[in-house]
Amino acid sequence: MSNKKLKIGWFSFSCCEDSTIIFVEMMNDHYFKWKDLVEFRHVRVLKANNLLSDIDVAFVEGAIANDNDEKQLKEIRAVSKKLVAIGACAVKGNPSSQRNEFSEEKKKRIEPYMIRWGLNQKVKTLKDCVQVDDFVDGCPMAEEVFSNVLNKYLKEFGVV
Repeated sequence: MSNKKLKIGWFSFSCCEDSTIIFVEMMNDHYFKWKDLVEFRHVRVLKANNLLSDIDVAFVEGAIANDNDEKQLKEIRAVSKKLVAIGACAVKGNPSSQRNEFSEEKKKRIEPYMIRWGLNQKVKTLKDCVQVDDFVDGCPMAEEVFSNVLNKYLKEFGVV
């Protein structure tokens, strides 16, 4: 077995973070295998000291709701060899982007909140902002699809 590990990051933007919960729950079943195969470089839900550099695969959950999110996403993309959109909000925008389809009356009613929280008029998917290499759809993500994508990159990066 190789000593090489897949360097991953897990990031979350505007969503309910259900895929992050699924990822953490998957650790219950896969931790002892993954600890030898994966280096968790930037996974705030697992550790306090994170590195935003030299990431093989960035798994990104959520939609992009403001300029700061988009800037952060571009920084993640710049330090990652591959980027995977995780969950329905990241892949399709919904349900986070449902306000994109609001009536003019509803848009007017929520305008003070949009200003207060610095939100853009439109919520974007990840692919609206950066190159996305893979997609794991679902709300929450489909565990089997995530496992297949992770295994694909373990092979592609020569870990297994």
